[in-house]
Amino acid sequence: MVIAEDLALLRDGLERLLRDNGFDVVAAVGDGDALVAEVLERRPDIAVVDIRLPPGFRDEGLRAALRAREQVPGTAILIVSQYVEHEYAAELLADRSGGVGYLLKDRIMHVGEFIEAVTRVAEGGTALDPEVVAQLFARRREDAPLERLTPREREVLGLMAEGRSNAGIADALVLTVGAVEKHVQSILGKLDLAQSPTDHRRVLAVLAYLQG
Repeated sequence: MVIAEDLALLRDGLERLLRDNGFDVVAAVGDGDALVAEVLERRPDIAVVDIRLPPGFRDEGLRAALRAREQVPGTAILIVSQYVEHEYAAELLADRSGGVGYLLKDRIMHVGEFIEAVTRVAEGGTALDPEVVAQLFARRREDAPLERLTPREREVLGLMAEGRSNAGIADALVLTVGAVEKHVQSILGKLDLAQSPTDHRRVLAVLAYLQG
């Protein structure tokens, strides 16, 4: 794993947190060029990257992460940001290849959930902050197929978009896995999304729909 975060205190804290939870952090850097260089040299499974890095503190982290992934295909990317920036989230998800995540920095304080998200992304899955999912929903609120979903199905769809498995959704909503599976089948049918044997492909289909 490589970490890219310009604030030394947060960078050190992230490194300790991830090491303490079993991750092998091979480098922790403070700018995008260093991130790309370390990914090229170290070939990590995942890069955890602040979206805003020097010198401009706009989207340098995202740009560097995408550049690193292009040069080392298969590198998972987990972007962390102070705010929801929808256009950047959409760009991160655009290639539909998985192994991506976008979380608000506040989520790092929820250690268990954060570690679960890092693990999921490193394994090729997705992890979207609930606030990002809410914005994706808001953009398609007037869409007729989305309006056909029941309130419970919308809850399930939101958790699907975050990247949760059926078991994870069942735990969150206090449902049986069987009940969740029925909701998922109904959602995919109403939204005209193809069935998929894997959670990863299912989530990407949902994200493709929500992005329009």
